[in-house]
Amino acid sequence: MMKPSPPAPSTAPLRLAILGAGWAGMAAAVRAVELGHHVTVFEAARTLGGRARGVALALPDGREVMVDNGQHILIGAYSDSLRLMRTVGVDPDTALLRRPLALQYPDGSGLALPDWPAPLDAAAGILAARGWAWRERLALLRAALGWQRAGFQCDEQLSVADLCAALPQRLRDEFIEPLCVSALNTPIAQSSAQVFLRVLHDALFSQRGGSNLLLPRVDLSALFPQSAARWISARGARVVAGQRVDALHWEAPHWHIDGQPFDRVLVATSASNAVQIAVQSAQAAAPSIANQLHAWAHGAAQLRHQAITTVYAQAAAPAPRLRAPMLALRPGVDAPAQFVFDRDAITPAAQPTRLLAFVVSDSQGERATLQAAITAQAARHLKVQVTPLLTITEKRATFACTPGLQRPASAIAPGLLASGDYIAGPYPATLEGAVRSGLQAAEALR
Repeated sequence: MMKPSPPAPSTAPLRLAILGAGWAGMAAAVRAVELGHHVTVFEAARTLGGRARGVALALPDGREVMVDNGQHILIGAYSDSLRLMRTVGVDPDTALLRRPLALQYPDGSGLALPDWPAPLDAAAGILAARGWAWRERLALLRAALGWQRAGFQCDEQLSVADLCAALPQRLRDEFIEPLCVSALNTPIAQSSAQVFLRVLHDALFSQRGGSNLLLPRVDLSALFPQSAARWISARGARVVAGQRVDALHWEAPHWHIDGQPFDRVLVATSASNAVQIAVQSAQAAAPSIANQLHAWAHGAAQLRHQAITTVYAQAAAPAPRLRAPMLALRPGVDAPAQFVFDRDAITPAAQPTRLLAFVVSDSQGERATLQAAITAQAARHLKVQVTPLLTITEKRATFACTPGLQRPASAIAPGLLASGDYIAGPYPATLEGAVRSGLQAAEALR
């Protein structure tokens, strides 16, 4: 496979086109503007945010509220995402509800960390976990200390199930599995142990508050992409919404978009759209460029994508009182959701919405079947009657973060880069992974 040679770093201002106004694209745009480049962002949709964007939901009483195309969480270790929010004028302290990490179930069992310095908070939380026997708590502490002694490194071919095989079954089912699903969106039998350890290190062992749950009080478009668009526009950049770019045309030394020449182009779309753009662009390219485009597209097309479904359901009056804003759920054959979020506890409204968001990672099955199963799951596990109002399935929400996975490189061809949560990097498919990829791509322009 031919490897493209990236252009030499430049300190002169460049004309940069960014395809996609999701979190990766807007992170790259902010950093590129900071570096003095001339930036134009093209976004096919009218709403900014990509696979993490705001969506309007109509309540039965006629009110309209903003939710998201998928319920997301951030954690305190997402340093680059939080820094960029502050840069573009978003205050994370008001835009996010910060809570110490808790993976608790409706019956109160599970783990809840105190607000202490790391890693004392993790140790105390494990020792105080409800519903676990002492031998189970000590087994998890021993395992965590072993991972720390090993520098949070392991064989790249290990799965999380392999890594945690010696732990008691209850810990694997009620702690490791939900933690892994929330971080990697992949079941433990298929998840990369090395990526899992990296997330554990950054969240639990690196800084105070790194493990904190950050629950968005505003929709995901407002949380960063929209503010980033206003920030770069005020500094001379352009954001063109509603314009899809299907192919690029190479005339050395520029890439052309609808006749406009650009020194560099950054493809910050989903992996599947990036593959389509590379293949379409190769059709009219010189053989040397076409070979590089096809080689990159072939590698990116090998990723196995997974769906995530979020079901927004309204609870019957009176408004339910969940134990916490986010609860883990015990999934099963007829219980597909792994987590439930109390939207009123996260974003209080003058008139309660009674909205609950149920999240199904690695989602499978038809919408009606999922809604019926979640309605039954809510009645059994939460003792709440719910009516589904909006179900959103992102069929390519994430990639399977499997052991030894070879993710595509950022460099595609001369002057052409890619960024996104699927690009080679230490993080799984998360908002922070997307942001870091965008920042790295912008830095590579210099």
